[in-house]
Amino acid sequence: MNNVLSIVDTLKSGEVIAYPTEGVFGVGCDPDNIEAIKKLLAVKERPVEKGLILIASSYEQLRPYIDETQLSKTQLERVFSTWPGPYTWVMPASRKVSPWLSGQFDTIAVRVTDHALVQALCQEFGKPVTSTSANLTGMPSCMTVNEVKVQLGERLAGILNGEVGGRENPSEIRDARTGKMIRQG
Repeated sequence: MNNVLSIVDTLKSGEVIAYPTEGVFGVGCDPDNIEAIKKLLAVKERPVEKGLILIASSYEQLRPYIDETQLSKTQLERVFSTWPGPYTWVMPASRKVSPWLSGQFDTIAVRVTDHALVQALCQEFGKPVTSTSANLTGMPSCMTVNEVKVQLGERLAGILNGEVGGRENPSEIRDARTGKMIRQG
């Protein structure tokens, strides 16, 4: 837990961190801090237009970022049936969501994780963390702390020590309105 507390302090200070997820290491920051998001995009060499995923310990943490009025009860039930787990859903974004977070879209990609360490991180932080794979654009995703250090080490303010959840791929991404698969998991 000690490492989690120091990583939360790093997030609160507007810095970028890496952490293990269900399949690969992720890179994250405070989703409400535009300067932190700009740092994250620079770390990844990622264009802002692509948008970022939010990962959380509960749906309650994600609710402020989602416009639920655009989703039916059936659509929400389909999403909830996959969580917690390695399933990311693209949902209508609320007005709270900055274009720095959503990119060129009026939606936001969100996931309630079942990775115990990430759950602890989000619970201690009190809200979601941005999530994009820990790698430079075009390079393979990092699977270990050591790979993160080699590829991104100098660019990050901290790494949450831990293991990925054993999946071989990043999370599956689906559209919450249509159920259509966007990225195979």
